[in-house]
Amino acid sequence: CVHSDVQAACRDAAVTQELLKEGFHRDLLVKVDLGAVGEEAGGCAVAARIRLPPGIYVDPDELASLQQHNVTKAVLIPEVVDVEAPEYLATDLLVLLYMEPDPRCSRCFRAALPVHGRYHRPAEDSEEALVVLKSPEVLVCCCDDRLSAECLKPAEVEAPCSGRNVGPCQWYSVTHKPAYEESILQVPVGLRQHSSFVCAVTLLATVLCSSMILAAVCKYGHFS
Repeated sequence: CVHSDVQAACRDAAVTQELLKEGFHRDLLVKVDLGAVGEEAGGCAVAARIRLPPGIYVDPDELASLQQHNVTKAVLIPEVVDVEAPEYLATDLLVLLYMEPDPRCSRCFRAALPVHGRYHRPAEDSEEALVVLKSPEVLVCCCDDRLSAECLKPAEVEAPCSGRNVGPCQWYSVTHKPAYEESILQVPVGLRQHSSFVCAVTLLATVLCSSMILAAVCKYGHFS
């Protein structure tokens, strides 16, 4: 009976994620309800560990700007991200997103992260590529042992609790049940049958613009 009660308490924790906006540039909204665990988590840091597949990435410069203005706090692994790489040349990206308390719920936390879709190879018959985003892992970091060990397990995370560079701390993974196992990001892609037309238009535009620049240089330029 005690084991069943512990399992029920741990299952109260829940996490949801939602992709806002449309197209390549989106906002990933993550919400965490710690349930029974949250009643003991006052003063603890809460974060979501998110694994982004190759089809989606976070811009480090954009994230640094947001962190300067205290809008979003996150750690990228690796810290260097090739934002120009297409999906088929990119790798997974790990994000530790620090959560903020939700004023409408004492045991709830939330955070938003700007994400961007990568360019995919042209498709044969579909104008959209699907990028599957798995449900994040919920982590907590406390200064004491106030949380029940039954709902936690040590997590290998080398990042500070506060989101500031003050040294690593011990994070714990919270047993939880995601509202949805995964989210789907729809990224626009080109069609292979349009490649000849696109190349022709691109070449024509390049020749036309180059001719206009050359004509302007010849007309208004001063040559010695």
